[in-house]
Amino acid sequence: MKNRMNIAFFASSLVSAYWNGAATYYRGIVRAMHARGHRVTFYEPDAFKRQKHRDMDDPPWAKVVVYSAESEAEVLRTVEQARGADLVVKASGVGVHDALLERAVLDLQGPGTLVVYWDVDAPATLDRMHHDAHDPLRPLVPRYDLVLTYGGGEPVSSAYKALGARDCIPIYNALDPTTHFPVAPEPRFEGDLGFLGNRLPDREARVEEFFLRAAAALPGRRFLLGGSGWQDKPMPPNVRYLGHVFTADHNAFNCTPLAVLNISRESMARYGFSPATRVFEAAGAAACLITDAWEGLEQFFEPGAEMLVARNGDEVAHQLESLDTDKARAVGEAAYRRVLAEHTYDHRAAQLDAVLEGRTMETAT
Repeated sequence: MKNRMNIAFFASSLVSAYWNGAATYYRGIVRAMHARGHRVTFYEPDAFKRQKHRDMDDPPWAKVVVYSAESEAEVLRTVEQARGADLVVKASGVGVHDALLERAVLDLQGPGTLVVYWDVDAPATLDRMHHDAHDPLRPLVPRYDLVLTYGGGEPVSSAYKALGARDCIPIYNALDPTTHFPVAPEPRFEGDLGFLGNRLPDREARVEEFFLRAAAALPGRRFLLGGSGWQDKPMPPNVRYLGHVFTADHNAFNCTPLAVLNISRESMARYGFSPATRVFEAAGAAACLITDAWEGLEQFFEPGAEMLVARNGDEVAHQLESLDTDKARAVGEAAYRRVLAEHTYDHRAAQLDAVLEGRTMETAT
């Protein structure tokens, strides 16, 4: 593999987390790859008002190209700009012209150019392909040099291989300690339990169970809900809705309440081995995290010591009732030590480099 790769990355957005839950993941991976000497050009569409809701300027560790997605011709012209890159990535969930992009990037494949499909929502993508034999991605899967995912473990890898993938390797979410770290509490986020997540179809029922049910069971406790789309959702009176919480405020949101809650989307909980970015953000802030139960949790954190686990809303309420400041601090500090030791994006970038080195050597031979 070349010591320094030229990487073209087609994905939803690097500079805006607005309706874009993968932003933290992209930022962590791209920044860490830049630190290892690679050059990344990140192509993102001008769509979903994300450019009007930027939460960061163009970073020094990536070239950001914002392209018009008003026509297929414009999208294809943008793809052509990536010709000659050492690595071309098409991420899932760009949101506009996904099927076109998934076909078009494969035309860039050739000697010296690997083309990778990077699935940041593998459970949903796999469910979609399994339910639709004519899904446009299905016949393309075997053509990609490699499939990467940000979660799912062996169940997802096996499912992709069954669809013809040459290989499928998870590059899990992680922590960027330069952006997520402990800070002083802020009064606006004071409460007993905070949850941060956008309103999505395969998350809503689980939010009702794990968060709203727990709030209803503990009327004397204060609950905080952050994220887009919940404004018309009926809630118990002890829930305060904050709306969209910008990335710059995530540290204070994690550090201020007694505990914060992670709720996996239904598809990710079903496949397991899919820790959300919020899990690592909370650990990086030394927050006490209560998480819904999912298979593979023990691979990342020790339940009961580094993270508290609940199987339903009643157990969330019980965990919160049993929690005092000293215990919350001990759990959060244990998670902080673990995430710095094993789960930073530097760790993930080193893994990615090793994976890509193997693939480029195979191509060369």
